[in-house]
Amino acid sequence: MNDSAQERLRETGTENPAAAVGAMVDHVLGLAATWTAWDGKPAHVDDRAYTPHKAIRRVTDLPQALNSVRAGDTPIIDHLAELEARLVGEEPQPDHWHASASTTEADLAPFTPEDLDEARSRLTRLARIWANRLGTLTEGQLDDSPGQGWSFRRLAEHLEESTYYADAVGRSA
Repeated sequence: MNDSAQERLRETGTENPAAAVGAMVDHVLGLAATWTAWDGKPAHVDDRAYTPHKAIRRVTDLPQALNSVRAGDTPIIDHLAELEARLVGEEPQPDHWHASASTTEADLAPFTPEDLDEARSRLTRLARIWANRLGTLTEGQLDDSPGQGWSFRRLAEHLEESTYYADAVGRSA
């Protein structure tokens, strides 16, 4: 977990994995609320370009390799699909994404109030799905999870690092 993610967890006073996901979504949406004023210039961080649309896309649904060491490679949908597959004894499906090295034309589009509304709906719902699923698991299932990979608690906590993308874009004036 990166330093800012750990700091936000300390601020919430909990290590509840669902709270970690909720705190990440709140942080991302707090920054996204300013992106309707984005100047159209990608932010260049760690040899990659980031834009509001790319940040939302990366947080929401682009997968990464399990146990990635690159900060921020932590999409909500990918880890949820992994958790669900492992719970029923399946291997998680491999991904074929291009990670954050790819910046699409759509990523460069202005971030409109409608885009913000959609991001709020999408991320809020995904955080709720995570909270509902994690709430059904015992402490044992959270910490000694089936299949290969991180524990389900660690997967959820790892999502907190998705703030990397929003932080890379920053707050727009």
